[in-house]
Amino acid sequence: MARRHAAKRTHDDGQARATGPVSLSRRLVTRLPCLRIATSTYYAAKNRSPSARSIRDTELKTPISRVHTDNFIVYGVRKVRRQLHREGIPVARCTVARLMLDRLEGARRGKKVRTI
Repeated sequence: MARRHAAKRTHDDGQARATGPVSLSRRLVTRLPCLRIATSTYYAAKNRSPSARSIRDTELKTPISRVHTDNFIVYGVRKVRRQLHREGIPVARCTVARLMLDRLEGARRGKKVRTI
């Protein structure tokens, strides 16, 4: 079975452009080549209001970093979560872990590794 190729049409600028189903996808992606999504999808996501999770995350980042620094930067996920619960801020362990992944880290037990 022979493959169909998109017909070429010459425009005013002298360049040949494809028409047909290929041209539709090219038109959608031309403005945003690295994303490989339709422009309407991009702008719909861009103009959407922030989700409840992202709003809650921004609220929790401050108390998490405060508890971490108040305790000499040695508290890990479990102790930060426990301290937040004592202060009346209910938060899940996995949420604290996800938010601490960016820049906060607890102290590790054991000997420090020495290399020669």
